Amino acid sequence: MKPATVAKKLGIYLPATPQEFQDSTISREDFAELQANPPEWLAELRRNGPHPRPVVAQKLNVSISGLARGGVEEALTTAEITALLQAPPQWLVTERATHAAVRAEAQRVKEEAAKKQAKKDRAQAE
Repeated sequence: MKPATVAKKLGIYLPATPQEFQDSTISREDFAELQANPPEWLAELRRNGPHPRPVVAQKLNVSISGLARGGVEEALTTAEITALLQAPPQWLVTERATHAAVRAEAQRVKEEAAKKQAKKDRAQAE
């Protein structure tokens, strides 16, 4: 696998990895080994970052688009994420509310679809 693919699957920021990792091709066996027994550099990246945008978005409980709207275009460290959570700027408060509303609406739509499917299944059973 390409290093970018492996970094994405591991949830790490590729430019922060060692050069030897960036220059290598990783086999599936090597990938499984990285997951099972992460080297110190991998454990450190996961712990302290910098983290890629999907991980930052998850930790801040916003969408990746919300990060872009908030002006966050670079990877953030765990300390930077913690600082944002402790003293959230207005864009973060707004994006978290938006993200929560979107998730609630998605859940409502999912439940409504499940009800319709159950009703359809009952009608077919009769």
